[in-house]
Amino acid sequence: MKLGVFTVPFSEKNVDEMLDYVADKGIEAVELGTGGYPGNAHCNVDELLDDTNKQNEFLNKCKQRGIIISALSCHANPLHPQKQISEEADQLFDKTIKLASQLDVPVVNTFSGCPGDHEHAKYPNWPVAPWPNDFQEILTWQWEEKIIPYWKKKAELADTLQVKIALELHGGFSVHTPQNLLRLREACGPAIGANLDPSHMWWQGIDPVESIKILGRENAIHHFHAKDTTIDQGNMNRNGLTDMTSYADMQNRAWYFRTVGFGHETKDWADMISALRLYGYDYVVSIEHEDGLMSIDEGFSKAVEHLKPVMVKESVGDMWWV
Repeated sequence: MKLGVFTVPFSEKNVDEMLDYVADKGIEAVELGTGGYPGNAHCNVDELLDDTNKQNEFLNKCKQRGIIISALSCHANPLHPQKQISEEADQLFDKTIKLASQLDVPVVNTFSGCPGDHEHAKYPNWPVAPWPNDFQEILTWQWEEKIIPYWKKKAELADTLQVKIALELHGGFSVHTPQNLLRLREACGPAIGANLDPSHMWWQGIDPVESIKILGRENAIHHFHAKDTTIDQGNMNRNGLTDMTSYADMQNRAWYFRTVGFGHETKDWADMISALRLYGYDYVVSIEHEDGLMSIDEGFSKAVEHLKPVMVKESVGDMWWV
């Protein structure tokens, strides 16, 4: 396994400054935003696409520092009912997956998106209850008319370009649980997998280790984020897990993101790393820093310090004791 980082927090640094900074911390892989919610501070897809010289220069910057690119990320909503928004996200995804293929980056991370509740809707509709029955009707329409048809086409494109699509299981989007992901994967094929972030499992009440087992059995984990979550039980009792309180109002939120080790103990992270290895994932653990209580440098540095001791780097080979 390699320890990586999603470089969005370092957007104020240019590519060379960012790479020097993370390499100095012992980082071996970077996940780069190409637009959408993450922005494109370190990977301008329009400048790099189809330009071999610029691509080689870009890749050499990473190689000189012993760093690989684990994934290109273009988190957005390609199923948004407003065409201007969905078309922009769709075009960005297509350009990103083509660039990933040209750079030999094996994974593109994104969100599944979330449609509206009918063809002329203005805003996304995220059903989270089976009753009243209207919600079931909305969900059926979304999956049959929007979600599966869209991602089936993208899976075909991914297969052609030999790139995997890693959907982040994130509340507010149609694919947010292991079950959702496996449903889409069954319909669209194995190019579709998860960018599994334990922080989003915890706040939904899902044990991340069990989610690794569920998805790992199907070889459906394409990328892995390292981010923690704190559950404030008093606020959870009041607000519930679908808490709409602003992320900035941390004192009153039912849950909020933390840097690795500040929501759950080392044993929890060691168990996740072990489960990943047990079920065949031997790729990158990519730190995502979104801790509202720590600066970028402190939160990132503490995540690195916490993860380094539990990372498993070497394959067993023969089991000599058997």
